[in-house]
Amino acid sequence: MQALVSGLSGSVVLTLVHQAAREATPDAPRMDILGMRGLRKLLSAAELPQPKRQTAYNITMAGDLLVNGLYYSLVGTGRDAWLRGAALGVTAGVGGVVLPGPMGLGNGPSNRTTQTKLMTVAWYTIGGLVAAGVSRWWARAGRR
Repeated sequence: MQALVSGLSGSVVLTLVHQAAREATPDAPRMDILGMRGLRKLLSAAELPQPKRQTAYNITMAGDLLVNGLYYSLVGTGRDAWLRGAALGVTAGVGGVVLPGPMGLGNGPSNRTTQTKLMTVAWYTIGGLVAAGVSRWWARAGRR
């Protein structure tokens, strides 16, 4: 339970940062666009109908929260949670910059400027560190 709550916490913070930044700067990564492109690609491959834009966005946001939460739950417990959180975050951020192009999702949403690339890596790292922080807090609270 500790790992899942920690992972979901990191995912929520990551999503909030992405959404706030997209309103604040044109260089913000648009992982929501990558998610919608991925969803549309999967549905097309399965020959299923395409949802309307708002529905695709909602599905993408729910999927992001779930998948990122499960990913960040790998932070686990123990003193090494901080290191695992940082490593998971950096890995996800680099993947977010490098993988969309080869996956046929385009480069622009996460790779269009140096600032976009740096923000992508930084924000996923923040998510991993939040997951680690919640995990460590949970562990300390359990010892009281």
